[in-house]
Amino acid sequence: MSSPPPATLSTAAADVSHPAPDAPAGSTVLAAPPCVSLDPAAPAHQQPADTVSAPPPPSSTWVILGSIPRVSAAADGELPVGADLSVALAAPPRVAILTISPDVFPEPPTPRFFPFVLAADTSGLLLLQANLGIPMSREVVDRPHRQGLRWRDAASRYFVLNATTASAFHLPDPEEPILHQALLGLIASPRGDGHYMVAELQPLIGCDKATLLCFSSEVGEWVEKSVRYPLPPRPLAPICVFSHHGRLWWVDLTWGVITSDPFADEPVLGFIPFPAGKVLQCREAWGVADKYRYVGVSAGKLRFVDTYTAPRRGVPPKVSVWTLADPDSTEWTLEHEARFDDIWADESYKATGLSKKIPVLALIHPENPNVVYFFLEEHLFGVDVRDRKVVECEAYELVAPPSCFIANRFTRAWTLPRALSSGISNWSNAINLAEKAKSRPSRRAAKKSSRMMGSPGDYHLVVSNELNYLSYGVGVGHWEMTSTLMLACFWLSRCTVCLMQQ
Repeated sequence: MSSPPPATLSTAAADVSHPAPDAPAGSTVLAAPPCVSLDPAAPAHQQPADTVSAPPPPSSTWVILGSIPRVSAAADGELPVGADLSVALAAPPRVAILTISPDVFPEPPTPRFFPFVLAADTSGLLLLQANLGIPMSREVVDRPHRQGLRWRDAASRYFVLNATTASAFHLPDPEEPILHQALLGLIASPRGDGHYMVAELQPLIGCDKATLLCFSSEVGEWVEKSVRYPLPPRPLAPICVFSHHGRLWWVDLTWGVITSDPFADEPVLGFIPFPAGKVLQCREAWGVADKYRYVGVSAGKLRFVDTYTAPRRGVPPKVSVWTLADPDSTEWTLEHEARFDDIWADESYKATGLSKKIPVLALIHPENPNVVYFFLEEHLFGVDVRDRKVVECEAYELVAPPSCFIANRFTRAWTLPRALSSGISNWSNAINLAEKAKSRPSRRAAKKSSRMMGSPGDYHLVVSNELNYLSYGVGVGHWEMTSTLMLACFWLSRCTVCLMQQ
């Protein structure tokens, strides 16, 4: 592992393409950087017999990255010598797989303790959390205005990974702990000088103040910035943070999006609620909202994709795509809307052989806002919502897919820097039904995990649980249970951890 990785690309890494001596005129053979490998499962010259082909689109600059990476064994040779990570690139809708070294995650992953990609930045940087199990321990908290006891059964480490240099930087622990990794984001410096910032929004529900806990690679330490919190008293249900237009965007799929520039000396929080009729009740769809909703960037604009239907009869299922015209706007515009009945009726959907079931929302195409991707029956397929046609379909592979519920938290739409995107060629939008997804974790591995799991083998994102007694003076204090991602659990109704925290 190394010092803070730069967000910019070196000249040597910036151009990895070269003409092939024996290639036809006008063609190019592309070589990947040392930390990048191409998906051998999808050579462009081989198409399975049950493939419905279409003209190949131009080379892409993005991938669908699996959120849970593979952990390389010390001597299995998966990583280049001296590399902390590698990325096996694959053309969408296949899933690109990140592999990390034991230096980043030194223990065998279990369904409760595992590495997880929190953010994938266009600079080539990744923000990763490594949750390690520890024996239940008691710690004394003795800080100004915060004294008490803390019980912990997990330790979280955070890394900034540089995919272009295959290096990992272990972020130092802040004096005040990171409370909720779904509120932790990564953004490259707008100056383009190779620096970046990691920031967590720490709101205090019922108060008009919040804290931005910020780590700057330029300064090399954590600082706290006080901000005014503009939202009314309501618990957040955060799911992810991403960078766009020089800001961080914190997503609550039940409510709206919070945005701020963490580089500012005095940051200001802005809030963009979802369109009228799209704001859910508090606790509605908690833990499962990212099966039905997604917020991301496509064609340079913020997009909100919605397939959620409140529990009621007689409402036909549909998918809608909304656009925020500019980052300073607070009004969403409906761009496209389609009923699933119309999509199922099209010949392109029939050609996939998939069932007529409501799929799980995966992501929106980062370059084409007409195309939305879905999970269904171990496949990822793309739909042109405007034309109501399937344009891509492939069996997807994840390192450790959940046994019951899949959701868009398990993948990241990652727009690649040129040093990585030039390592993939001959992209195809053929409909391929020939391959199967990887199996979920074994029952044996599941038995070694926490008894609080909802189902054997399910990756459970309730981690780093801490039980604190906080004292504010003689005889004044209270018990407080915190969890770094309590709202990401798929088992809110059955998980003892979640029930303790409600």
